[in-house]
Amino acid sequence: MADNGSARPAVIADVAKLAGVSVPTVSRVLTGAARVTPEKVRRVREAIEQLNYRPSATARALASRHSHTIAIVAGNTSQYGYAETIRGIEEEARADGYTVTITVVESPGDEEVSRAVSLVLDQSPAGVVVLKFDPPGVAVLNRLPRDTPVVAISGVRSRDVPQAVLDELHAAETLTEYLLSLGHATVHHVRVPPSRKEDGRTTGWRRALARAGAEIVPPFEASWSPESGRRIGREIAHDPGVTAVFCGNDEIAMGVIKGLSDEGVAVPRDVSVVGFDDHPLAAMWSPALTTVEQDFVGLGRRGVELLRGAMSGDERRRTSTELPQLVIRDSAGPPAARR
Repeated sequence: MADNGSARPAVIADVAKLAGVSVPTVSRVLTGAARVTPEKVRRVREAIEQLNYRPSATARALASRHSHTIAIVAGNTSQYGYAETIRGIEEEARADGYTVTITVVESPGDEEVSRAVSLVLDQSPAGVVVLKFDPPGVAVLNRLPRDTPVVAISGVRSRDVPQAVLDELHAAETLTEYLLSLGHATVHHVRVPPSRKEDGRTTGWRRALARAGAEIVPPFEASWSPESGRRIGREIAHDPGVTAVFCGNDEIAMGVIKGLSDEGVAVPRDVSVVGFDDHPLAAMWSPALTTVEQDFVGLGRRGVELLRGAMSGDERRRTSTELPQLVIRDSAGPPAARR
């Protein structure tokens, strides 16, 4: 740090004194709120560099009369997809000079949603990104004031607000069609908790089976816990009619594989199991998991890109969509007769 007469960090008054201008002039140079002569701009910038002056976020917000905070609302922060999406939002927002806050909403109940919305609005954020992967996220999105710049992030398109999407419906169709192409008569489905009655992963699975004229059996219901997948794996191990299973995410697929193994059923020799998301452990699991790769970090970044437009009042681009890619590994193969 440059020597400004003491060990404390430089403040705006130090910059003004060294540049030989007033404090309001320094503020105008920093914010661009009014024109300043080129000579004064040069002196102020030289003083800033010499003193290594860094205006605080609070000072910038007061000077520009704009918030420098972006609020994230999520129903979960520990699951892989949620955590990576939040990372993408934070990185892109930080590159734009924003700080990020995270508000977790644990249920779609009125009291919990009202609490979360109040916490968000009390921050006076420049914009809000809602992870609409579950019922709590949907409930918060419906409760936020319409004059607040908001972007939703999810796996299914909607038209109410600008939205960054990973097209899980068509990805699920591709995954299901792949299993059918291996010769399986049908594909069973283990679904994770949906954000509404039915999410894109389940809809895509259903559509692919209907188009192929395959039997559509009711899906198994898992929680977010891999242990619930393990229980389902143990159950289907005793049903010889199950030869292929599409799981709603990779963690559940890992649990299903473990449950099948517990009962002496081998994957993919006896049952093919596929996941969704391409979790970092998917390639290292045994067997390596066939899945769908979702760029969650990129999803978060695309959400902030849309939020820029919403915050500036330019919503000509309201949707950013990307199709996840099929990743073929070792956990799926042709059906074999099961005893």
